[in-house]
Amino acid sequence: MRKPTQFTYRSVEIDLIADHLGRVAVFLDDEGRMDVSARRVNRLTKGAVARFIESERFQKMKQGQVFTLNLPVGMAADAVDIVRLSRRATIEQARAVGASLAKIRGDADLLMATGNAKYSAQIAFGLAMRDYNFVEHKTAGETPMGAVTVMCGKTEEVIAMTAPLMAVAEGAFMTRDLVNEPANILTTTEFANRLVEMKNLGLKVQVLDEDELTTLGMGALLCVGQGSDSPSKVVVMEWNGGVEGEAPLALVGKGVVFDTGGISIKPAGGMEDMTMDMGGAGVVAGTMRTLALRGAKANVVGLVGLVENMPSGNAVRPGDVVTSMKGDTVEVINTDAEGRLVLCDVMWYAQERFKPAAMIDLATLTGAIIVGLGHENAGVFSNNDTLCSAFLRAALAENEGAWRMPLGQAYDDLLKSRIADMKNIGGRAAGSVTAAQFLQRFVKDDCPWIHLDIAGVASVKSETALAPTGATGWGVMALNRLVADMFEAD
Repeated sequence: MRKPTQFTYRSVEIDLIADHLGRVAVFLDDEGRMDVSARRVNRLTKGAVARFIESERFQKMKQGQVFTLNLPVGMAADAVDIVRLSRRATIEQARAVGASLAKIRGDADLLMATGNAKYSAQIAFGLAMRDYNFVEHKTAGETPMGAVTVMCGKTEEVIAMTAPLMAVAEGAFMTRDLVNEPANILTTTEFANRLVEMKNLGLKVQVLDEDELTTLGMGALLCVGQGSDSPSKVVVMEWNGGVEGEAPLALVGKGVVFDTGGISIKPAGGMEDMTMDMGGAGVVAGTMRTLALRGAKANVVGLVGLVENMPSGNAVRPGDVVTSMKGDTVEVINTDAEGRLVLCDVMWYAQERFKPAAMIDLATLTGAIIVGLGHENAGVFSNNDTLCSAFLRAALAENEGAWRMPLGQAYDDLLKSRIADMKNIGGRAAGSVTAAQFLQRFVKDDCPWIHLDIAGVASVKSETALAPTGATGWGVMALNRLVADMFEAD
Protein backbone atom coordinates (compact mmCIF):
# COMPACT_ATOMS: atom_id res chain seq x y z
CA MET A 1 0.00 0.00 0.00
CA ARG A 2 1.01 3.61 -0.52
CA LYS A 3 2.79 5.08 2.50
CA PRO A 4 2.37 8.74 3.50
CA THR A 5 5.11 11.25 2.77
CA GLN A 6 8.06 11.02 5.14
CA PHE A 7 9.32 14.28 6.61
CA THR A 8 12.70 15.44 7.82
CA TYR A 9 12.57 17.83 10.77
CA ARG A 10 15.28 20.28 11.66
CA SER A 11 15.66 23.36 13.80
CA VAL A 12 15.59 26.82 12.27
CA GLU A 13 18.83 27.47 10.38
CA ILE A 14 18.24 30.42 8.08
CA ASP A 15 21.63 30.03 6.39
CA LEU A 16 20.19 26.96 4.63
CA ILE A 17 17.59 28.99 2.76
CA ALA A 18 19.81 30.69 0.20
CA ASP A 19 21.27 27.47 -1.22
CA HIS A 20 18.17 25.26 -1.04
CA LEU A 21 17.39 23.71 -4.43
CA GLY A 22 13.69 23.24 -5.14
CA ARG A 23 10.97 25.16 -3.30
CA VAL A 24 10.97 27.19 -0.09
CA ALA A 25 7.73 27.93 1.78
CA VAL A 26 7.57 30.82 4.24
CA PHE A 27 4.67 32.11 6.34
CA LEU A 28 3.13 35.52 6.96
CA ASP A 29 0.43 36.34 9.49
CA ASP A 30 -2.64 38.46 8.67
CA GLU A 31 -0.77 41.68 9.42
CA GLY A 32 2.06 40.69 7.10
CA ARG A 33 4.56 40.15 9.90
CA MET A 34 7.57 38.10 8.81
CA ASP A 35 9.30 35.54 10.98
CA VAL A 36 13.07 35.05 10.82
CA SER A 37 12.87 32.73 7.77
CA ALA A 38 10.61 35.06 5.81
CA ARG A 39 12.92 37.97 6.66
CA ARG A 40 15.88 36.03 5.30
CA VAL A 41 13.99 35.33 2.06
CA ASN A 42 13.04 39.01 1.86
CA ARG A 43 16.67 40.03 2.29
CA LEU A 44 17.91 37.51 -0.28
CA THR A 45 15.31 38.62 -2.84
CA LYS A 46 16.06 42.32 -2.23
CA GLY A 47 12.69 43.09 -0.66
CA ALA A 48 10.39 40.97 -2.83
CA VAL A 49 8.43 39.65 0.15
CA ALA A 50 7.96 43.14 1.59
CA ARG A 51 6.74 44.43 -1.77
CA PHE A 52 4.28 41.56 -1.94
CA ILE A 53 2.96 42.38 1.54
CA GLU A 54 2.24 45.94 0.37
CA SER A 55 0.46 44.72 -2.76
CA GLU A 56 -3.25 44.33 -3.39
CA ARG A 57 -2.69 40.62 -3.96
CA PHE A 58 -1.68 40.07 -0.34
CA GLN A 59 -4.65 42.06 0.90
CA LYS A 60 -7.00 39.84 -1.14
CA MET A 61 -5.36 36.57 -0.10
CA LYS A 62 -7.64 34.33 1.92
CA GLN A 63 -6.56 32.51 5.02
CA GLY A 64 -4.25 29.62 4.12
CA GLN A 65 -3.74 30.62 0.49
CA VAL A 66 -0.35 30.37 -1.21
CA PHE A 67 1.31 32.86 -3.57
CA THR A 68 4.34 31.68 -5.56
CA LEU A 69 7.38 33.72 -6.58
CA ASN A 70 9.02 31.78 -9.39
CA LEU A 71 12.79 31.80 -9.93
CA PRO A 72 13.47 34.27 -7.11
CA VAL A 73 16.52 36.49 -7.63
CA GLY A 74 19.25 35.89 -5.06
CA MET A 75 18.22 32.32 -4.21
CA ALA A 76 19.03 28.89 -5.64
CA ALA A 77 15.39 27.83 -5.25
CA ASP A 78 13.06 27.32 -8.19
CA ALA A 79 10.24 29.02 -6.29
CA VAL A 80 9.27 30.66 -3.02
CA ASP A 81 5.78 29.84 -1.77
CA ILE A 82 4.41 32.60 0.48
CA VAL A 83 1.64 31.39 2.79
CA ARG A 84 -0.82 33.60 4.63
CA LEU A 85 -1.68 31.96 7.93
CA SER A 86 -3.03 33.73 10.98
CA ARG A 87 -1.58 33.07 14.40
CA ARG A 88 -5.20 32.28 15.34
CA ALA A 89 -5.72 29.92 12.41
CA THR A 90 -7.90 26.86 12.84
CA ILE A 91 -6.61 23.32 12.49
CA GLU A 92 -8.65 23.05 9.30
CA GLN A 93 -6.88 26.10 7.84
CA ALA A 94 -3.45 24.78 8.82
CA ARG A 95 -4.18 21.46 7.15
CA ALA A 96 -5.44 23.27 4.06
CA VAL A 97 -2.04 25.02 3.78
CA GLY A 98 -0.30 21.65 3.75
CA ALA A 99 -2.71 20.36 1.11
CA SER A 100 -2.09 23.42 -1.07
CA LEU A 101 1.66 22.93 -0.87
CA ALA A 102 1.25 19.25 -1.72
CA LYS A 103 -0.58 20.10 -4.93
CA ILE A 104 2.14 22.43 -6.23
CA ARG A 105 5.37 20.91 -4.94
CA GLY A 106 5.91 18.38 -7.75
CA ASP A 107 9.27 16.61 -7.86
CA ALA A 108 11.19 19.49 -6.28
CA ASP A 109 12.54 19.23 -2.73
CA LEU A 110 10.42 21.38 -0.43
CA LEU A 111 11.74 23.29 2.58
CA MET A 112 8.79 24.36 4.76
CA ALA A 113 10.07 27.07 7.07
CA THR A 114 7.19 26.96 9.53
CA GLY A 115 9.36 28.53 12.24
CA ASN A 116 7.54 28.72 15.53
CA ALA A 117 4.15 28.14 13.92
CA LYS A 118 2.14 26.20 16.47
CA TYR A 119 0.47 24.31 13.66
CA SER A 120 3.62 22.79 12.12
CA ALA A 121 2.36 19.25 12.73
CA GLN A 122 -1.07 20.02 11.23
CA ILE A 123 0.52 21.61 8.16
CA ALA A 124 2.62 18.48 7.67
CA PHE A 125 -0.47 16.31 8.15
CA GLY A 126 -2.40 18.25 5.52
CA LEU A 127 0.46 17.84 3.07
CA ALA A 128 0.71 14.12 3.77
CA MET A 129 -3.04 13.55 3.35
CA ARG A 130 -3.19 15.38 0.00
CA ASP A 131 0.07 13.83 -1.23
CA TYR A 132 -1.74 10.74 -2.54
CA ASN A 133 -2.13 9.35 -6.03
CA PHE A 134 -3.46 5.93 -7.02
CA VAL A 135 -1.22 4.85 -9.93
CA GLU A 136 -0.80 1.12 -9.24
CA HIS A 137 -2.28 0.15 -12.61
CA LYS A 138 -0.57 2.79 -14.77
CA THR A 139 2.39 1.39 -16.66
CA ALA A 140 4.34 4.64 -16.30
CA GLY A 141 4.15 4.31 -12.53
CA GLU A 142 4.42 7.23 -10.16
CA THR A 143 6.53 10.32 -10.73
CA PRO A 144 9.14 10.50 -7.95
CA MET A 145 8.32 13.28 -5.53
CA GLY A 146 10.82 15.56 -3.88
CA ALA A 147 11.80 15.34 -0.23
CA VAL A 148 10.06 17.51 2.36
CA THR A 149 11.88 19.17 5.23
CA VAL A 150 10.06 20.94 8.05
CA MET A 151 12.26 23.66 9.55
CA CYS A 152 10.70 24.67 12.83
CA GLY A 153 11.25 25.49 16.47
CA LYS A 154 10.79 22.83 19.16
CA THR A 155 11.39 20.02 16.69
CA GLU A 156 11.04 17.24 19.25
CA GLU A 157 7.59 18.49 20.22
CA VAL A 158 6.54 18.78 16.59
CA ILE A 159 7.77 15.25 15.85
CA ALA A 160 5.81 13.92 18.84
CA MET A 161 2.65 15.69 17.67
CA THR A 162 3.10 14.53 14.09
CA ALA A 163 3.56 10.81 14.81
CA PRO A 164 -0.08 9.98 15.66
CA LEU A 165 -1.25 12.14 12.75
CA MET A 166 0.89 10.11 10.36
CA ALA A 167 -0.77 6.97 11.74
CA VAL A 168 -4.11 8.51 10.74
CA ALA A 169 -2.75 9.34 7.28
CA GLU A 170 -1.53 5.77 6.79
CA GLY A 171 -4.93 4.41 7.83
CA ALA A 172 -6.69 6.79 5.44
CA PHE A 173 -4.30 5.73 2.65
CA MET A 174 -5.18 2.09 3.24
CA THR A 175 -8.87 2.96 2.97
CA ARG A 176 -8.26 4.90 -0.25
CA ASP A 177 -6.21 2.10 -1.76
CA LEU A 178 -8.92 -0.44 -1.02
CA VAL A 179 -11.75 1.73 -2.33
CA ASN A 180 -9.83 2.70 -5.49
CA GLU A 181 -8.80 -0.88 -6.30
CA PRO A 182 -10.68 -2.56 -9.18
CA ALA A 183 -12.78 -5.61 -8.37
CA ASN A 184 -10.76 -8.04 -10.49
CA ILE A 185 -7.81 -7.25 -8.20
CA LEU A 186 -9.58 -6.76 -4.89
CA THR A 187 -11.54 -9.99 -4.73
CA THR A 188 -12.98 -11.16 -1.43
CA THR A 189 -9.93 -13.37 -0.97
CA GLU A 190 -7.44 -10.60 -1.76
CA PHE A 191 -9.27 -8.22 0.57
CA ALA A 192 -9.08 -10.76 3.39
CA ASN A 193 -5.39 -11.38 2.70
CA ARG A 194 -4.60 -7.66 3.00
CA LEU A 195 -6.31 -7.57 6.36
CA VAL A 196 -4.44 -10.65 7.58
CA GLU A 197 -1.19 -8.80 6.82
CA MET A 198 -2.04 -6.38 9.63
CA LYS A 199 -1.17 -9.06 12.15
CA ASN A 200 2.35 -7.63 11.97
CA LEU A 201 1.00 -4.44 13.57
CA GLY A 202 -0.26 -6.32 16.60
CA LEU A 203 -3.83 -6.91 15.47
CA LYS A 204 -5.44 -10.29 15.99
CA VAL A 205 -7.03 -11.24 12.66
CA GLN A 206 -9.37 -14.13 11.98
CA VAL A 207 -10.99 -15.06 8.66
CA LEU A 208 -14.30 -16.95 8.73
CA ASP A 209 -14.99 -18.92 5.55
CA GLU A 210 -18.30 -19.99 4.03
CA ASP A 211 -18.50 -23.26 5.96
CA GLU A 212 -18.09 -21.41 9.25
CA LEU A 213 -20.60 -18.76 8.21
CA THR A 214 -23.09 -21.49 7.32
CA THR A 215 -22.59 -23.09 10.73
CA LEU A 216 -23.20 -19.72 12.36
CA GLY A 217 -26.44 -19.36 10.41
CA MET A 218 -25.53 -16.26 8.40
CA GLY A 219 -28.12 -16.92 5.71
CA ALA A 220 -28.67 -13.24 4.94
CA LEU A 221 -25.00 -12.53 4.22
CA LEU A 222 -24.45 -15.77 2.34
CA CYS A 223 -27.40 -15.24 0.02
CA VAL A 224 -25.79 -12.06 -1.34
CA GLY A 225 -22.64 -13.84 -2.47
CA GLN A 226 -24.14 -17.12 -3.62
CA GLY A 227 -24.25 -16.01 -7.26
CA SER A 228 -20.52 -15.26 -7.37
CA ASP A 229 -17.48 -17.47 -7.84
CA SER A 230 -15.72 -15.42 -5.15
CA PRO A 231 -16.25 -16.98 -1.72
CA SER A 232 -17.99 -14.91 0.95
CA LYS A 233 -15.95 -14.21 4.08
CA VAL A 234 -16.10 -12.37 7.38
CA VAL A 235 -12.85 -10.95 8.75
CA VAL A 236 -12.50 -10.11 12.43
CA MET A 237 -9.74 -7.72 13.55
CA GLU A 238 -9.12 -7.19 17.27
CA TRP A 239 -7.06 -4.42 18.86
CA ASN A 240 -6.70 -4.90 22.60
CA GLY A 241 -4.92 -1.79 23.76
CA GLY A 242 -7.22 -0.90 26.63
CA VAL A 243 -8.13 -2.36 29.98
CA GLU A 244 -8.06 -6.16 29.87
CA GLY A 245 -11.55 -7.60 29.74
CA GLU A 246 -13.23 -4.26 29.06
CA ALA A 247 -15.99 -4.44 26.44
CA PRO A 248 -14.75 -3.18 23.06
CA LEU A 249 -16.13 -0.72 20.58
CA ALA A 250 -17.30 -2.72 17.55
CA LEU A 251 -16.85 -1.31 14.03
CA VAL A 252 -18.74 -3.20 11.33
CA GLY A 253 -18.20 -2.61 7.61
CA LYS A 254 -20.04 -3.56 4.45
CA GLY A 255 -17.57 -5.12 2.04
CA VAL A 256 -19.34 -5.75 -1.27
CA VAL A 257 -16.28 -5.85 -3.52
CA PHE A 258 -18.48 -5.42 -6.59
CA ASP A 259 -22.20 -4.83 -6.80
CA THR A 260 -24.01 -5.56 -10.05
CA GLY A 261 -27.31 -5.41 -8.21
CA GLY A 262 -27.66 -9.16 -8.69
CA ILE A 263 -30.84 -10.29 -10.45
CA SER A 264 -32.22 -6.78 -9.83
CA ILE A 265 -29.37 -5.64 -12.03
CA LYS A 266 -28.22 -2.04 -12.09
CA PRO A 267 -28.15 0.08 -15.27
CA ALA A 268 -24.91 -0.20 -17.22
CA GLY A 269 -24.12 3.50 -16.94
CA GLY A 270 -22.00 4.07 -13.85
CA MET A 271 -21.85 0.42 -12.81
CA GLU A 272 -18.06 0.61 -12.97
CA ASP A 273 -18.19 2.77 -9.85
CA MET A 274 -19.51 -0.19 -7.86
CA THR A 275 -15.94 -1.22 -7.12
CA MET A 276 -16.32 1.23 -4.20
CA ASP A 277 -19.24 -0.64 -2.63
CA MET A 278 -16.83 -2.07 -0.07
CA GLY A 279 -16.18 1.43 1.24
CA GLY A 280 -17.53 0.71 4.72
CA ALA A 281 -15.18 -2.24 5.12
CA GLY A 282 -12.37 -0.05 3.78
CA VAL A 283 -12.96 2.55 6.49
CA VAL A 284 -13.05 -0.11 9.20
CA ALA A 285 -9.75 -1.54 7.91
CA GLY A 286 -8.09 1.87 7.76
CA THR A 287 -9.30 2.81 11.23
CA MET A 288 -8.00 -0.44 12.71
CA ARG A 289 -4.64 0.21 11.06
CA THR A 290 -4.50 3.69 12.54
CA LEU A 291 -5.35 2.48 16.04
CA ALA A 292 -2.66 -0.18 15.89
CA LEU A 293 -0.01 2.17 14.48
CA ARG A 294 -0.52 4.77 17.19
CA GLY A 295 -0.98 2.18 19.95
CA ALA A 296 -4.45 3.36 20.97
CA LYS A 297 -5.25 2.62 24.60
CA ALA A 298 -8.63 1.16 23.75
CA ASN A 299 -10.26 -2.16 22.95
CA VAL A 300 -11.72 -2.05 19.46
CA VAL A 301 -12.88 -4.86 17.20
CA GLY A 302 -13.39 -4.41 13.47
CA LEU A 303 -15.57 -6.84 11.54
CA VAL A 304 -16.14 -6.78 7.78
CA GLY A 305 -18.44 -8.87 5.63
CA LEU A 306 -16.81 -9.54 2.25
CA VAL A 307 -19.05 -10.64 -0.62
CA GLU A 308 -19.62 -10.08 -4.34
CA ASN A 309 -23.15 -9.51 -5.64
CA MET A 310 -23.43 -11.16 -9.07
CA PRO A 311 -26.29 -12.49 -11.22
CA SER A 312 -26.06 -16.18 -12.10
CA GLY A 313 -28.10 -19.35 -12.12
CA ASN A 314 -27.36 -19.67 -8.42
CA ALA A 315 -28.03 -16.06 -7.42
CA VAL A 316 -30.64 -15.09 -4.85
CA ARG A 317 -33.91 -14.06 -6.53
CA PRO A 318 -36.47 -11.36 -5.77
CA GLY A 319 -39.14 -13.08 -3.69
CA ASP A 320 -36.76 -15.51 -1.99
CA VAL A 321 -36.92 -15.79 1.80
CA VAL A 322 -33.67 -16.13 3.76
CA THR A 323 -32.98 -16.66 7.45
CA SER A 324 -30.59 -14.37 9.30
CA MET A 325 -28.19 -15.37 12.07
CA LYS A 326 -30.58 -13.76 14.52
CA GLY A 327 -33.26 -16.16 13.33
CA ASP A 328 -35.51 -13.56 11.70
CA THR A 329 -36.64 -14.26 8.15
CA VAL A 330 -36.26 -11.73 5.34
CA GLU A 331 -38.21 -11.56 2.11
CA VAL A 332 -35.78 -10.34 -0.54
CA ILE A 333 -37.77 -7.88 -2.64
CA ASN A 334 -34.78 -6.31 -4.37
CA THR A 335 -31.41 -8.04 -4.65
CA ASP A 336 -29.75 -4.63 -5.07
CA ALA A 337 -30.59 -3.86 -1.45
CA GLU A 338 -27.90 -6.32 -0.45
CA GLY A 339 -25.67 -4.34 1.90
CA ARG A 340 -28.15 -4.50 4.76
CA LEU A 341 -28.31 -8.28 4.35
CA VAL A 342 -24.55 -8.45 4.80
CA LEU A 343 -24.45 -6.05 7.72
CA CYS A 344 -27.31 -7.52 9.72
CA ASP A 345 -25.57 -10.88 10.16
CA VAL A 346 -22.17 -9.37 10.95
CA MET A 347 -23.74 -6.95 13.44
CA TRP A 348 -25.56 -9.77 15.21
CA TYR A 349 -22.38 -11.85 15.30
CA ALA A 350 -20.43 -8.89 16.75
CA GLN A 351 -22.93 -8.50 19.57
CA GLU A 352 -23.18 -12.22 20.30
CA ARG A 353 -19.42 -12.76 20.39
CA PHE A 354 -18.01 -9.52 21.80
CA LYS A 355 -20.89 -7.93 23.73
CA PRO A 356 -19.55 -4.51 22.71
CA ALA A 357 -19.82 -1.30 24.69
CA ALA A 358 -21.09 0.31 21.49
CA MET A 359 -21.36 -0.57 17.81
CA ILE A 360 -20.92 1.53 14.67
CA ASP A 361 -21.62 0.18 11.20
CA LEU A 362 -20.48 1.83 7.99
CA ALA A 363 -21.78 1.20 4.50
CA THR A 364 -22.13 2.70 1.07
CA LEU A 365 -25.73 1.68 1.57
CA THR A 366 -28.19 3.83 -0.36
CA GLY A 367 -28.38 6.19 -3.29
CA ALA A 368 -31.15 7.90 -1.34
CA ILE A 369 -28.65 9.39 1.09
CA ILE A 370 -26.92 11.12 -1.83
CA VAL A 371 -30.24 12.60 -2.93
CA GLY A 372 -30.75 13.93 0.58
CA LEU A 373 -27.24 15.03 1.58
CA GLY A 374 -25.21 15.10 -1.63
CA HIS A 375 -21.50 14.43 -1.34
CA GLU A 376 -20.93 16.78 1.60
CA ASN A 377 -22.22 14.68 4.49
CA ALA A 378 -22.62 11.08 5.53
CA GLY A 379 -25.99 10.12 6.98
CA VAL A 380 -25.88 9.39 10.72
CA PHE A 381 -28.57 7.24 12.35
CA SER A 382 -28.46 6.29 16.01
CA ASN A 383 -30.39 4.87 18.94
CA ASN A 384 -28.22 6.68 21.49
CA ASP A 385 -27.92 10.46 21.82
CA THR A 386 -24.70 10.38 23.86
CA LEU A 387 -22.81 8.21 21.38
CA CYS A 388 -24.25 10.07 18.40
CA SER A 389 -23.35 13.48 19.77
CA ALA A 390 -19.81 12.32 20.52
CA PHE A 391 -19.40 11.09 16.96
CA LEU A 392 -20.82 14.27 15.45
CA ARG A 393 -18.38 16.34 17.54
CA ALA A 394 -15.50 14.15 16.37
CA ALA A 395 -16.55 14.46 12.72
CA LEU A 396 -16.91 18.23 13.05
CA ALA A 397 -13.48 18.53 14.66
CA GLU A 398 -11.94 16.63 11.75
CA ASN A 399 -14.00 18.46 9.11
CA GLU A 400 -15.60 15.22 7.92
CA GLY A 401 -19.19 16.03 7.03
CA ALA A 402 -21.87 14.13 8.96
CA TRP A 403 -25.56 14.86 9.51
CA ARG A 404 -28.00 13.11 11.83
CA MET A 405 -31.06 11.56 10.20
CA PRO A 406 -34.32 10.39 11.81
CA LEU A 407 -35.55 6.97 12.87
CA GLY A 408 -39.10 6.04 13.88
CA GLN A 409 -41.79 3.42 14.01
CA ALA A 410 -43.62 4.75 10.97
CA TYR A 411 -40.53 4.06 8.86
CA ASP A 412 -40.10 0.64 10.42
CA ASP A 413 -43.68 -0.28 9.55
CA LEU A 414 -42.80 0.04 5.86
CA LEU A 415 -40.70 -3.13 6.18
CA LYS A 416 -43.64 -5.42 6.95
CA SER A 417 -43.78 -8.53 4.79
CA ARG A 418 -46.77 -10.72 4.00
CA ILE A 419 -44.77 -13.96 4.06
CA ALA A 420 -41.72 -13.29 6.25
CA ASP A 421 -40.71 -11.32 9.34
CA MET A 422 -39.65 -8.38 7.19
CA LYS A 423 -38.83 -7.19 3.68
CA ASN A 424 -35.37 -5.96 2.76
CA ILE A 425 -36.73 -2.67 1.36
CA GLY A 426 -39.52 -0.34 2.38
CA GLY A 427 -40.27 1.29 -0.96
CA ARG A 428 -39.00 4.40 -2.71
CA ALA A 429 -39.83 6.94 0.00
CA ALA A 430 -37.21 7.55 2.73
CA GLY A 431 -34.97 4.82 1.33
CA SER A 432 -31.96 5.60 3.51
CA VAL A 433 -34.15 5.74 6.63
CA THR A 434 -35.89 2.42 6.01
CA ALA A 435 -32.47 0.85 5.37
CA ALA A 436 -31.36 2.10 8.79
CA GLN A 437 -34.60 0.80 10.33
CA PHE A 438 -33.86 -2.61 8.85
CA LEU A 439 -30.45 -2.62 10.51
CA GLN A 440 -31.85 -1.43 13.83
CA ARG A 441 -33.89 -4.64 14.02
CA PHE A 442 -30.56 -6.41 14.49
CA VAL A 443 -29.34 -4.13 17.30
CA LYS A 444 -29.93 -5.38 20.83
CA ASP A 445 -31.81 -3.01 23.13
CA ASP A 446 -28.84 -2.44 25.43
CA CYS A 447 -26.30 -1.72 22.66
CA PRO A 448 -25.57 1.94 21.76
CA TRP A 449 -25.43 2.01 17.98
CA ILE A 450 -24.68 4.28 15.03
CA HIS A 451 -25.29 3.53 11.38
CA LEU A 452 -23.22 5.61 8.93
CA ASP A 453 -24.44 5.70 5.34
CA ILE A 454 -21.32 6.82 3.47
CA ALA A 455 -22.54 6.34 -0.11
CA GLY A 456 -22.03 10.02 -0.90
CA VAL A 457 -18.66 10.57 0.77
CA ALA A 458 -16.59 7.42 0.28
CA SER A 459 -15.59 8.21 -3.31
CA VAL A 460 -16.25 11.43 -5.20
CA LYS A 461 -15.82 12.86 -8.69
CA SER A 462 -13.89 15.97 -7.64
CA GLU A 463 -11.09 16.64 -5.18
CA THR A 464 -11.87 17.33 -1.56
CA ALA A 465 -9.94 19.41 0.97
CA LEU A 466 -7.42 16.66 1.73
CA ALA A 467 -7.85 14.14 -1.09
CA PRO A 468 -7.68 14.02 -4.88
CA THR A 469 -10.57 12.76 -7.02
CA GLY A 470 -11.67 9.24 -6.11
CA ALA A 471 -11.57 7.55 -2.75
CA THR A 472 -11.51 10.03 0.15
CA GLY A 473 -10.76 7.88 3.18
CA TRP A 474 -13.73 9.60 4.88
CA GLY A 475 -14.33 8.35 8.40
CA VAL A 476 -10.85 7.27 9.49
CA MET A 477 -10.12 10.65 11.07
CA ALA A 478 -13.51 10.94 12.78
CA LEU A 479 -13.56 7.40 14.13
CA ASN A 480 -9.99 7.67 15.39
CA ARG A 481 -10.91 10.87 17.24
CA LEU A 482 -14.07 9.26 18.65
CA VAL A 483 -11.98 6.42 20.05
CA ALA A 484 -9.55 8.90 21.58
CA ASP A 485 -12.34 11.05 23.04
CA MET A 486 -14.68 8.37 24.34
CA PHE A 487 -13.08 4.93 24.55
CA GLU A 488 -9.39 5.31 25.37
CA ALA A 489 -8.15 4.61 28.85
CA ASP A 490 -6.54 7.51 30.68
